[in-house]
Amino acid sequence: MIRLLAPAKINLSFEVIGRRDDGFHEVRTVLQAIDLADVVEIEEADEIRLTVEPVGAVPVEGNLVLRAAEALREATGVSAGAAITLTKRIPVAAGLGGGSSDAAATLLGLRRLWGVDRDKSAIYRIAASLGADVPFFLRGGTAIGSGKGDALELLPMPVERLAVVVTPRGLGADDAKTSRLYGLLKPQHFSDGSSTGAVVFRITKGQPVGNAMRNTFAAVASVAHASYEMTCTIFGTTEAGTTMLAGAGPSLFTLVEDEVVGERIRASMELAGYEAHLVGLLRPWPGNGLEAD
Repeated sequence: MIRLLAPAKINLSFEVIGRRDDGFHEVRTVLQAIDLADVVEIEEADEIRLTVEPVGAVPVEGNLVLRAAEALREATGVSAGAAITLTKRIPVAAGLGGGSSDAAATLLGLRRLWGVDRDKSAIYRIAASLGADVPFFLRGGTAIGSGKGDALELLPMPVERLAVVVTPRGLGADDAKTSRLYGLLKPQHFSDGSSTGAVVFRITKGQPVGNAMRNTFAAVASVAHASYEMTCTIFGTTEAGTTMLAGAGPSLFTLVEDEVVGERIRASMELAGYEAHLVGLLRPWPGNGLEAD
């Protein structure tokens, strides 16, 4: 059996530069993998099948894990199957990239199970066809994303090595969420990438990222997420510094340098009724994936 972790991510910066000729949006972002993770287990089988634990955590039909498996099989001509078990720990539809990470871990695991001899660029192309965030999760760590977010360049880790991630409870699958937020953006929300540049500068110089962080979706988050303003208000009563929307949300996060302070913030938000995690920031993982214990 192959058991891989599928870590979540936060965006230390997310800027929308404008709309591209192909209909997608041009973005500049700094992605950061964190140690809140799903688990993907893969075994030999005659056909491709997926089991989700807990039952009903996410839909099986149309799941990105199955799409990843079928895409790899189609691209390589492999006829083998696989029994895949996905254990969900990352909050669903929260802006943390769980589905994309599950797909990337599936690609890495099946490449090993099936003995697929494909170079990195081929696996990257399959990952990019599944979603803009999927290529990032092939290696994780800290990276600048440009284009649709899938043109990646690795960065050093930030000085802050911890984050508190807060998610409203009771979220369900919402495949249209990101498209809905993009649809709310107007030209006045677009920017030039300089905020992302400032975050990159601070990271490369070993300075705290702090208030350099920016997320374009924050301008429309209160329209898209009923929980957004209240979560910001409650988060602001803790010791949290700058609070950021995680991707398309509705999760929020704050970076922390001290574990004791981070645990106090986490506990306060948990008491306020949120799902709250104190997480570590992750370095890039090996090309074969991040092994689960």
